[in-house]
Amino acid sequence: MPMRIGAHVDQSDAITQAQALGADVAQIFLSDPQSWKGPEWTYPGGAEALRADAAAADLRLVVHAPYVINVASTNNRIRIPSRKLLQKIMDGASQVGAAGVVVHGGHVTAADDPAKGFDNWRKAVESLETDVPVLIENTAGGDHSMARRLDRIAQLWDAVTAASGDVEVGFTLDTCHAHAGGIDLADAVTAVRGITGRIDLVHANGSIGAFDSGQDRHTTFVEGTIDPEALVALVRAADAPVVCETHASAPDDVAWLRARVG
Repeated sequence: MPMRIGAHVDQSDAITQAQALGADVAQIFLSDPQSWKGPEWTYPGGAEALRADAAAADLRLVVHAPYVINVASTNNRIRIPSRKLLQKIMDGASQVGAAGVVVHGGHVTAADDPAKGFDNWRKAVESLETDVPVLIENTAGGDHSMARRLDRIAQLWDAVTAASGDVEVGFTLDTCHAHAGGIDLADAVTAVRGITGRIDLVHANGSIGAFDSGQDRHTTFVEGTIDPEALVALVRAADAPVVCETHASAPDDVAWLRARVG
């Protein structure tokens, strides 16, 4: 089957934007990514219409959770609202028939034992009630992050796979985050699969920041510090649906990538 390639689009016009891009997978926010509010339906007709229209267009939907969510935090005022908001987003994602919800790995503070953050992830997974997979995404920066470097990803995976219940947990591999986070793209797919056993989604992005810079700044495939051919090789090796998050340049990036991987 041809690889599904798409981009992040606006919920309010998701189908039209995706079709204009030639996309067969579309990532959307259900609410302001910097807000603690739950789903806000801006698509005409709401969740039911979006689900039906996406199915009719053979468009696979993926939801990106708000950036404010940090279920790893040891701060009750962050962790508890994060769990509540994540549940609301999971509920909304189920309403639209999403294939998964992308959630950043989060972080603890310098004063915290990272083990507490990993265990908070386990508890968060156990608290969820959902039929939609949670797709944990690797992150670019922070020495106290849960999913920047491979050793932390391994510890995080040990924690979430120890969670009781039947919530499915998968993995989103972001190329910019991996490069800026110090993971060699040449070995990233093999290394991540060796830890998680799976890669469910690729966020294909160029990186303005240099290798291991910790800078989460996306750019086009042919600009920045990632060798474009290394990016193509990673996408081929991952053999998973791809979302381009380069926004203004997404039409060119989707076409560029599709021409190289099919």
